Amino acid sequence: MSHTLGIRQAQKQKTRQALLDAALALLEEQSLSSLGLREVTRAVGVAPTAFYRHFRSTADLGVALVEEALGSLHPMIRTTVSTTGDPEERVARAIDLIARHVDGYPAHVRFIARERHGGVQPVREAIRDQLARFAQEVKAELAKDPVSRGWSEDDLLMLAHLYVDQMLSTASLLLEALEGPEEEERADRTRHVTQLATRQMRLIGLGRQHWLD
Repeated sequence: MSHTLGIRQAQKQKTRQALLDAALALLEEQSLSSLGLREVTRAVGVAPTAFYRHFRSTADLGVALVEEALGSLHPMIRTTVSTTGDPEERVARAIDLIARHVDGYPAHVRFIARERHGGVQPVREAIRDQLARFAQEVKAELAKDPVSRGWSEDDLLMLAHLYVDQMLSTASLLLEALEGPEEEERADRTRHVTQLATRQMRLIGLGRQHWLD
């Protein structure tokens, strides 16, 4: 009996993941507010009623996509502001990690960039909550750095939000750069985004060093 239940559970999880994957693919060309569950189930090859065994609505599916896209990023986000290495090394490491993530998960990055200010409230709230968690984790890392000595909790959180927003902006710009029609153009645009992000993060770092002056 337990073996049979295990097979059923595995099949249920497989179908759920297939629905998430199909929705993510469909969302490359449209927003979540325009996505119909019949589109998703048709892409997977299951009946529309099967959708409700996994999600209450397309909004619920969108929230699950937010968790899939952002939930696993917490260790990476903390690494980007790790206190190890000099400032230039930290900036280079941060941008490299962001670039690798964009290259590996472009559909997830596109989904978050589009739906962060999209028309589906539960999804906007889920993204906001995840970003708030990122900010708290970044704040905890920043607090370990001697440069943060004397900073108030509010100011540390403000700085953490600056870093998180910068990471999101860089990811979105890198994604746009990688979608150029020609390889040479993509390389030029990517280089420009990387240089801009480097300067912006240096500026945040300089402001941080002199905040208490």
